[in-house]
Amino acid sequence: MVDHLANQLTGTLAKWTKSKRGYVMSVDQGTTSTRCIIFDAKGCIVSVSQLEHKQIFPEPGWVEHDPDEIRKNSRRVMADAAARADISADEIAAVGITNQRETTVVWDRETGKPVYNAIVWQDTRTDEIVDGLSDEQKQMFLERTGLPASTYFSGPKIRWILDNVEGVRERAANGELAFGTIDSWLIWEFTRRSRRGGKAEESQGRAQHVTDVTNASRTMLMDLKTQKWDPELCEALGIPMSMLPEIVSSSEVVGKIRRTGPVQGVPISGILGDQQAATFGQACLEPGEAKNTYGTGNFLLLNTGTEPQWSEHGLITTIAYRIGNSPAVYALEGSIAVTGSLVQWLRDNLGFFTKAEEIEPLARSVKDNGGCYVVPAFSGLLAPHWRPEARGVIAGLTRYVTKAHIARAALEATAFQTREVVEAMNADSGVPLTCLKVDGGMVANSLLMQFQADQLGVPVIVPKVSETTALGAAYAAGLAVGFFSDLDEIRSLWKEEHTYTPEADKDERDHAFANWNEAVTRTFGWATATKRRG
Repeated sequence: MVDHLANQLTGTLAKWTKSKRGYVMSVDQGTTSTRCIIFDAKGCIVSVSQLEHKQIFPEPGWVEHDPDEIRKNSRRVMADAAARADISADEIAAVGITNQRETTVVWDRETGKPVYNAIVWQDTRTDEIVDGLSDEQKQMFLERTGLPASTYFSGPKIRWILDNVEGVRERAANGELAFGTIDSWLIWEFTRRSRRGGKAEESQGRAQHVTDVTNASRTMLMDLKTQKWDPELCEALGIPMSMLPEIVSSSEVVGKIRRTGPVQGVPISGILGDQQAATFGQACLEPGEAKNTYGTGNFLLLNTGTEPQWSEHGLITTIAYRIGNSPAVYALEGSIAVTGSLVQWLRDNLGFFTKAEEIEPLARSVKDNGGCYVVPAFSGLLAPHWRPEARGVIAGLTRYVTKAHIARAALEATAFQTREVVEAMNADSGVPLTCLKVDGGMVANSLLMQFQADQLGVPVIVPKVSETTALGAAYAAGLAVGFFSDLDEIRSLWKEEHTYTPEADKDERDHAFANWNEAVTRTFGWATATKRRG
């Protein structure tokens, strides 16, 4: 159905968008909030609307979101962004969607109602499911998907819902339920005419159940080379394939927005997982180009070209993007679970400050970390360690240490974790990075960015448009309908805002990094040991 619709719409849309100056809308559904950003033909921001959603923590290590809250917030910010700029639907060429990736939703195909809250990518409740896989199965997952068997990914989360929500497994076996990462959930909602479902829905055109290759590559269920769902992987996790969405490219027309007033009728033509979207928005379009996003967590992606490269140093092999019928472009990724959320923790749980941006002046009020190191393994450690049983520590405490030292150490933890990933990436690629493009909310913190450059020993480059995640989805959507002509145009639109150059002495930075690594070892085995004692 998607292919037929794409063929029907793409030709006329391309002619339409080329004939008039317009805008592209991007829905950026993240871990803590949903934003809608409207861009013009130069990739400049015209309008922004944002709403936060509730973080639900039912038990230690469990993290959930309300899918209905995300659905409602997404529609609201779309309408609000258009209204703020006084832009109508016929001025918007396309909508792109980018999303928190591994977060998992299962819903009823008839009613559209979720059977359980969304289980968020940070959630670790599936550790027993992952531990229950045999060594042979874990190796199979790694070889076919490029992913280590981990609580991080969607497959085990689907399995948990099937096993623990009453009646769900039977309904899934009967073909009544659909699974999706947040992109699939939103597209389903955006393309359905009513919440009632049933025959009325069928008579007006069914909702689209799709995901793109970048999101599918984060499920542990898709073969990385064929870019198709793998029956053997699904069987290993006990997941009916009838639940899975159709896999499409990152840039093609998949449907049109229904309802949502000022955006009704606009084609949805771009889908990218958030980190892949940031890679695309940073114009990392050639092998060897890399970006790092500083958000709730940190995610560093290195473009490796049209052939997957397997990591030997704790990184993930993933798909960076696939434009239309062109071959997929692959990447190596280093995923760090906790960076920006560590700042939120200092604000919300410990009350160090009232606004996140206040951490920088607090950290600047001391000359160093006072010998204190923070390792924020709140939900284990991801790349390059992959230690789900690790838990956070603050090491090196003395009576001398103040909250300012801890705040500085928290910022430094982000840079240290990034250095770990960069060193693993350098070892895998055999070609050391010569610079690093950065984006995300934390790049506004100049203390952190300078410390990052010092730790890496290479320039750290901030782009002129920092909202590269939303921008990447907008580029993908615009390419599909002819609003942007080709990758060369995308590359030409990238502009540098500021570059941080290394200033620290090499011995000094290496000494600090060695102390950090010593602190990291203190986190290993904590959850396992406490469970055993309990």
